[in-house]
Amino acid sequence: MKRLGILGGTFDPVHLGHLALGCAAHHQLGLDRMLLVVAGEPWQKEGEVVAPAEDRYAMVVAAASEYPQLEPSRIEVDRSGPTYTTDTVEQLANGETEVFLILGSDAAARIDTWHRAEELRAAVTIAVVARADTEPVSVPAGWRHVAVTMPNLDVSSTALRDRLATGQPVDVLVPPSVVRLIRTRGLYTAGDAADAHDDQPSPAS
Repeated sequence: MKRLGILGGTFDPVHLGHLALGCAAHHQLGLDRMLLVVAGEPWQKEGEVVAPAEDRYAMVVAAASEYPQLEPSRIEVDRSGPTYTTDTVEQLANGETEVFLILGSDAAARIDTWHRAEELRAAVTIAVVARADTEPVSVPAGWRHVAVTMPNLDVSSTALRDRLATGQPVDVLVPPSVVRLIRTRGLYTAGDAADAHDDQPSPAS
């Protein structure tokens, strides 16, 4: 059986935490492929995403270029309509592939609310991010799950967007190739950040 890891997200922007997690999962789970799947239209983050999908995918490609174990995927960017993980797994999985869905503890705890959750539960093993300084993760009953450990890196895309919008540096927190792309394309301007904060995100359901 081939072992496939899926780390999905908006990557808005991609940062060192995403890369560290992808590399940790690849090593600890013995994966044959570790995909960074860029969300096209994330239904649970409506109103929160700032950069267009093509720009977010370009940033992931730039960030992953120095890490051969990480493979950018545009499968959700190319698929029309809202982004559902179940559809992505359905496209990627087959009888010869074991799929590991890599999630933070908050997402893992509410995965039963996801679109077509019963189908997803049958198709994947959840790899939950575990840190030494946190309580044991809570996963709904019936889900296969394992833990992936990584350093506690206090960095978030939301905080990075705020820094970029106010002209503060994000060096080290974001790969240099991504910083150059952000500047070249004029992403995360003050106007973009204001629009993002004005929008009220839809609750997950």
